[in-house]
Amino acid sequence: MRSIWNGAISFGLVSIPIKLVNATESHSIHFRQIHLADGGRIRYRKVCELDEEEVSGGEIGKAYEDADGTMIPITDEDLAQLPLPTAKTIEIVAFVPADEIDPLQMDAAYYLSANGVPAAKPYTLLREALKRSNKVAVAKYALRGRERLGMLRVVDDVIAMHGLLWPDEIRAPEGVAPEGDVTVRDAELDLADALMDTLGEVDMDSLHDDYREAVEELIAAKASGEAVRPTESKESGGKVIDLIAALESSVRAAKKSRGEDGEEGDMADVHPIKKTAQQKSTPKSTGTKKSTASTASTAKKATQKKTASKSTSSASSSKGSSSAKPAKSAKPAKKQASSGGRGTTKKKTASPRRRASA
Repeated sequence: MRSIWNGAISFGLVSIPIKLVNATESHSIHFRQIHLADGGRIRYRKVCELDEEEVSGGEIGKAYEDADGTMIPITDEDLAQLPLPTAKTIEIVAFVPADEIDPLQMDAAYYLSANGVPAAKPYTLLREALKRSNKVAVAKYALRGRERLGMLRVVDDVIAMHGLLWPDEIRAPEGVAPEGDVTVRDAELDLADALMDTLGEVDMDSLHDDYREAVEELIAAKASGEAVRPTESKESGGKVIDLIAALESSVRAAKKSRGEDGEEGDMADVHPIKKTAQQKSTPKSTGTKKSTASTASTAKKATQKKTASKSTSSASSSKGSSSAKPAKSAKPAKKQASSGGRGTTKKKTASPRRRASA
């Protein structure tokens, strides 16, 4: 791997010559901008605003823009004269537990390679000291024209350095948290724990960029002239959604078991059962000897409804009255069943009418 910086690690009075190597690389697919009309590539050219002429890289310098728009030129010689002790040195300032480093400060990662045979012994000494102490080293170094903060730790048998943001570069999370007083119950935390346990752990090496692979397949298909087929969504997303819905249902069931919605749930469960019993009460009541107050009340309401709907004809009224009365008198059901005739039913219902007339 090509080194991007040469210097030394300052470890007290020990100096360790090292090379700085990028520990990460980007696999992102980059696109070019083109003119849609003819496919020509769009390029950005560096043009001077004063004479509107394109300039080369050798003609371009640095300047600081003041608040009023004034440009203050700054040369490389000016920067080189600054008292920067870390210009070529990674200066270790402290050793701290790793959990004292806020992950928000993490930036780019580098590998530190021993530069030459004489550097092997002090390099190994620092590596083993970091391993045994279970600590990380906080250091200052200069790269690309500015002083930076870093953290040194051991990865396998190599010392790695993570660039850190300065503490004042971390923004306070003001106005980010949800507003208002939000209460989380223990049962809801149990649900979150159950979801976390269900998802389980993952082998980090098995994770990869699915989108990048899909883009590569798209480019290969278009380059070979093949028809591009839409990619079907994977089933894994649906399974996660179904799992969450199932766990939410479990939370609702747990709330009901605690009695939070018990009364409303009982009414909802009993109501359809009563309605079904009313629809099937007539055939069941004729075959039993039991008569309750709720059955008599239901039969009376049915008699009033039928009498009102059939009051236009005296014959229909008589028929409606005779057909409604058996629900009130359930005891003669056995005699009706034994006679097995329709005329017998009318004869038995006539007796209550005569008593009513008397």
